[in-house]
Amino acid sequence: MSSPNLHPMLNVAVKAARSAGSIINRAALDVEAVRISQKQVNDFVTEVDHASEKAIIETLLTAYPDHGILAEESGSQHGAQGADCVWIIDPLDGTTNFIHGFPVYCVSIALAVRGKVEQAVIYDPSRNDLFTATKGRGAYLNERRIRVSKRTRLQECLISTGFPFRKGDNFNAYLQMMGDVMQRTAGLRRPGAAALDLAYVAAGYADGFFETGLQPWDVAAGSLLVTEAGGLVGNFTGEADFLEQKECLAGTPRVYGQLVSILGKYSKFASAGDKAAVREAAAPAYAADGASELRDEEGPDAAESGSPAKDDDAPF
Repeated sequence: MSSPNLHPMLNVAVKAARSAGSIINRAALDVEAVRISQKQVNDFVTEVDHASEKAIIETLLTAYPDHGILAEESGSQHGAQGADCVWIIDPLDGTTNFIHGFPVYCVSIALAVRGKVEQAVIYDPSRNDLFTATKGRGAYLNERRIRVSKRTRLQECLISTGFPFRKGDNFNAYLQMMGDVMQRTAGLRRPGAAALDLAYVAAGYADGFFETGLQPWDVAAGSLLVTEAGGLVGNFTGEADFLEQKECLAGTPRVYGQLVSILGKYSKFASAGDKAAVREAAAPAYAADGASELRDEEGPDAAESGSPAKDDDAPF
């Protein structure tokens, strides 16, 4: 396979992603036979996640034994500790979709060099779609160059997101966010795999994306695809250093700016005044539902309390 953007390290990542995809596709033929366990409420992991991750790590470390690994299921227990080059892996983003046979899930692999993502692969095994990017060389889908959409008017745009799902998540703040975006756009979608959502922004299938509670392995590869396709990625206030912040906003340059103006007040980095206004607006709905009042430290993003949220169902 030869593509203009296939850097040698990217070639290895593609091999790893396709190997994982084969495991996922075989399991998808009889998804009801797949063993499932629950990490926390609505946060599932399957034997397929583990087998996919093992195949990816073996492929990468065989080629680059001195590289580090950060993977969803095994964390940093594999690979070299303290390495400059770290592979950031989500072996099956969209596990809940996969369990139900809903064909929206993917493999996500990124290489960060001294904290900056330089290589990215997102592979959708059910469609055999391969998204790749190398920093400075553009983004590709199945060897064809991709660009973000040319839409600039928010009312014509399709935006993707993720919904809250756990007890303790701030549903009312999310509903405010959803209402703010829905009233100003052509549509809001929630496909269920954040990495694929970002790849779709890069390909121009969606014009923007926002979600909170995400981990680095959910967004690392997709963020490079978006920027290499001419888009912008950051947190809700528009700051580009978002990878560890559990807050991700992406879009075409014009759409990104408009979404920052809508969503910035919901950011954990918003001004005290904005946070107070969001709490005040959300509190009556909480009281009507008989739910507990919002704590001051939570603001609009209650996802910081408790254990980390899973990629494909990240909370607000």
